[in-house]
Amino acid sequence: MSSIDQKNHGLEDGSTETKGAVEHSKPVSKFTRWYRSPLFNVILVGMISFTQPGIWNALNYTGAGGQQEPYLVNGANSLTFGIMVFGCSIFGVLANKIGLKTVLIIGTLGYAPYSASLYVNNRYGTEWFVLFGGATCGIAASALWAAEGAIALGYGDVEDRGKFTGIWLGLRELGQLIGASISLGINVSSQSKGKVGYTTYLVLIALQCLGLPLALLVSSPQKVIKRDGSRIKDPTKNKAVLGEFGKLWALLKRREMLFLVPVLIGFQWNSTYIGIYMAKYFSVRARTLGSLTSGIVATIANIFWGWFFDLKTFKRPTLAKITWFTFVVLMLGTFGWQTSNEKLYMDSNPKVTLDWDTPGFGRGFASMVLLRFFNESHYMFVYWIVGTFFDDIPTLTLAVGLVRTFESLGSCISFGVGAAQVSPMINLIIAFAMFGLTIPATSYVVFTVPERPVHLRKQEDGSSSEGETDPVVVSKALEAIDGPHA
Repeated sequence: MSSIDQKNHGLEDGSTETKGAVEHSKPVSKFTRWYRSPLFNVILVGMISFTQPGIWNALNYTGAGGQQEPYLVNGANSLTFGIMVFGCSIFGVLANKIGLKTVLIIGTLGYAPYSASLYVNNRYGTEWFVLFGGATCGIAASALWAAEGAIALGYGDVEDRGKFTGIWLGLRELGQLIGASISLGINVSSQSKGKVGYTTYLVLIALQCLGLPLALLVSSPQKVIKRDGSRIKDPTKNKAVLGEFGKLWALLKRREMLFLVPVLIGFQWNSTYIGIYMAKYFSVRARTLGSLTSGIVATIANIFWGWFFDLKTFKRPTLAKITWFTFVVLMLGTFGWQTSNEKLYMDSNPKVTLDWDTPGFGRGFASMVLLRFFNESHYMFVYWIVGTFFDDIPTLTLAVGLVRTFESLGSCISFGVGAAQVSPMINLIIAFAMFGLTIPATSYVVFTVPERPVHLRKQEDGSSSEGETDPVVVSKALEAIDGPHA
């Protein structure tokens, strides 16, 4: 009898289920358990996000993609998010049919052409390529945003969702930190207004090309091995596309999702204003410093909220209330402060160009940094909120698709307004008003946050077909083959 057969024999306890699990198990090394772990896969997704939207953010937060005027870039961004309004939900459904990993790979193919279009426009003045790049970015972002959020929320246990969301979004900001550092180094002597040097784009495009090989390393859900040895059953098995669209519609009609729609559409409108504000009033090197500082404060937000949301000191409903009402007070205060800044700079004669050695630079710069911190905190909050309601991969995939769909709708409209040559003050007032409109509905959602999420597919189907394999059975099988698990 082989050594594995002997170990299998030693496990027999009258349970046919345990015996069957052992007979079909293969040796699992420590490296495999690490490589297939939820933590490693979330780190991979974070690194992919670093190379794709992270670099996109590094350019966007220099103001207008680094261009001198914001209108063409805002038009391309509006096109990007317009595609995503439909694309995120479609790819969310497709992920439950063709697999999260396949959709993730598709999501790494369209960001680099957009950055290349900015380079060509910056150097040669070509405009049509920027719109084409906006379209490829919209398709890729639809796929990436649908897949990465589902992996970050669904691969781990509910107790780890704050930490995993923080790792994912924190690594995304690493892209902005590195990209903005490169941009600042290249443009450090540019004290006047204008556009960034074209060599900036070449380095950032090279970084974005790393996304595809990283995506190939990500494990499919059914191959992930959790801390207790359990696995996730294949979420693509026996899925019909039309059936998934039906589930998507049913999910949207649930109150917790429906009442999140206003905050998804309205919270991020100030991002368009920030780009216009930086391009309008700041020197080139101050804009690249702003991109770097934005990445730093966003990383701080991810680390802080990742820790805070996993605290055992408070119950989840209490954490939700503390977070949201803190946001409301601080955001209203920051918007009021920025309105006074905008009025000051708009009325100045001669027109102001803020550089870091200009008196009053700190006042204008700090408000932008605060808005960036709260925007990133909003991302953390929304994904954590969704994770408090649902606990199965297929539902989380569809929920993330819906989240991205309505965020994209808001961004599409806001960048569309930004593409029109209206004053920065009008953009700011619209952003201020949109945030105010989100408060009542989001407050309702906050008061309905449960202590534990539900496995919606089990609840609807009355079965465990979408659930995980029994952790006790799998753990025993793995221990029999590869020794005790830590």
